[in-house]
Amino acid sequence: MTVLGIDPGYAIIGYGIVSHDRCGYRPVAYGCITTDADCDFNKRLSLIFDGMNKIIEKAKPDCVAIEKLYFQNNQKTAIMVAEARGVILLACQLHNIPIYEYTPLQVKTAVTGYGKAKKQQVMDMTKRLLKLKVMPKPDDAADALAIAVCHTHAAGTALRQQLNSSHRTL
Repeated sequence: MTVLGIDPGYAIIGYGIVSHDRCGYRPVAYGCITTDADCDFNKRLSLIFDGMNKIIEKAKPDCVAIEKLYFQNNQKTAIMVAEARGVILLACQLHNIPIYEYTPLQVKTAVTGYGKAKKQQVMDMTKRLLKLKVMPKPDDAADALAIAVCHTHAAGTALRQQLNSSHRTL
């Protein structure tokens, strides 16, 4: 199974591609799509869409795992990230790739076994699971790898297998 993990945003969109089988995990690729702050927002959305399409076409993932949005403070930022996330989801949908969403709590629990793990703990465990020498920079790429790892954990559960089988019949 090849999973494309995505940490959504509009300035920096992290992506991480992880291959998983009975032998374990293998990082395939990771990086970021970036947009300039002085660029028109609609142009930024177009750049995100184009960048996501290129990644999907090159990686040909079996599925996409993306972080659900969670914002407490800045509503303007939340709306802009939600719009960018919509563009990302559209690119995935147009390629007919199954999409799975995970909360930050689910990612932390799947990667570290502890839902209140600190960011550094999640990054360290992701690095260990993927046998990386150094953690990818920026953090958005590392977060995307953690999201992909989260899906590989969830995909093996009986609940996820049931959801997967019902997902395919829609």
